[in-house]
Amino acid sequence: MPQPGIDQLKHIVVLMMENRSFDHLLGYMMAQDARIDGVDGTQTNPDTTGALAPVQPLAQYQSQLQPDPGHHYPDVDLQIFGDPRAAAPNMQGFIKAYYQKQNNVSHSHNIMYCFPPEKVPVITTLASNFLLFNRWFSSLPGPTIPNRAFAHFGTSFGKTDMDLFYLGQKYKTIYERMVAEGHTAKIYYYDPPSATLGMTFILKDQPALFGQFDQFQADCASGNLPDYSFIEPNYTDHTVGDGTVPAADQHPDHNVLAGEEFIASVYMSILNNEDLWNSTLLLIVYDEHGGIYDHVPPPSCTQDEFTDAQTGFKFDRLGIRVPAILISPWIPKGRVVPDPAVDGAAPMVFDHASIPATVTRRFGLDTTHRSPREAAAATFLDFLTLDQPRTDYIGFQPNTFGGAASVDDSRDINVVPTLKTPDDAADPDREISVLLQAQVGEMHEVELTLPPDQRTNIDVSQIRTEAQASDYKTQVMARLLPKAADR
Repeated sequence: MPQPGIDQLKHIVVLMMENRSFDHLLGYMMAQDARIDGVDGTQTNPDTTGALAPVQPLAQYQSQLQPDPGHHYPDVDLQIFGDPRAAAPNMQGFIKAYYQKQNNVSHSHNIMYCFPPEKVPVITTLASNFLLFNRWFSSLPGPTIPNRAFAHFGTSFGKTDMDLFYLGQKYKTIYERMVAEGHTAKIYYYDPPSATLGMTFILKDQPALFGQFDQFQADCASGNLPDYSFIEPNYTDHTVGDGTVPAADQHPDHNVLAGEEFIASVYMSILNNEDLWNSTLLLIVYDEHGGIYDHVPPPSCTQDEFTDAQTGFKFDRLGIRVPAILISPWIPKGRVVPDPAVDGAAPMVFDHASIPATVTRRFGLDTTHRSPREAAAATFLDFLTLDQPRTDYIGFQPNTFGGAASVDDSRDINVVPTLKTPDDAADPDREISVLLQAQVGEMHEVELTLPPDQRTNIDVSQIRTEAQASDYKTQVMARLLPKAADR
């Protein structure tokens, strides 16, 4: 059957945000649409006293999830199987896991708090107007870096930890595979103080695969977007000129509204160019749940060819469910996947390996050299089912990152109010998270591959704040990019 939406598709764009679960951001949308597998206040978790604490629509934009909830493999195993450990996933260990961070019973209940839809209007508007996945899971029960590796490589090569150095592995990144077969691909990071996460090791040798967010916006305006684009949000509160820019990744304890504005800016950059809009598929997805409650047990999956030496994990089970929204004018409004009325009883499970699998399918890449997990992953092209692109223009007016509504064509305009990020959201003196520590560590490893006279000689063990991390990353990026340009 002809699918004109696929035939017209020239660009795939993925924006990967940080550390929020499906229920946390989207669960309370179930009250508006019963097809959404969310929460209604009856879901509970036991605390360390044995009392049952329910989910509640009390999530705050900032300061509620400090210290950072645990989301490394042992933390997630506890969250999924509970304590005492059950034989099958029961999703009963979230409060007990968060209690370990502060030994505060009342504070541990914060892990059950979710956002009502009106508090996060950007992501909920997009979810209700395009396609929402009920069953998109992180690729493994663990932290950011190995989950992002599944989006880049289709595997994490047996790693469940925060090791970012993936140089010389068996499989190439999807970006390298695209370029090798005559296509274009790019990773757009926000700016040098934010830098790229987990991909610094290829930046030095392949700088053409990278660009900054302002270049993404310019490429959208000119219509020169690559075939495949991966967008990284701003990872740090840092100084720009005479002001500060807030981190937009939504990683606790960064402000959720800054992330809302960033999502809107990415979406609006595509939407404002009608030709680009009609030929682009945008996926907004989160790398992992960040230790925050979700009620759906992760399913088993095709076993990868690698086993984690530290934990014995065989990569035969997915991680916890995350928000994922697919956006295109070729998608019917209000699509939920799976929807029993449309999809029958099919489970329709997706994870981050679905990203390189879909890119491979759309652009006809070689399929002989990829991981078992990627080869088995579901793809998401077939949801572009309309015969003609939609003519509605559902826009936002983001303030912080640009991309305000601008339309001079025939589309029906509906601009949704966007909540402004508070002026005090950015705090460059904030203590760095484990994620930023890992990013600094990766950049240091790459820096050490430079000749001694080109290194910063900064003692990274003394980096304590986001401002210090941003300054270090800026200096390393300045050394890596000229070095790459000389090759």
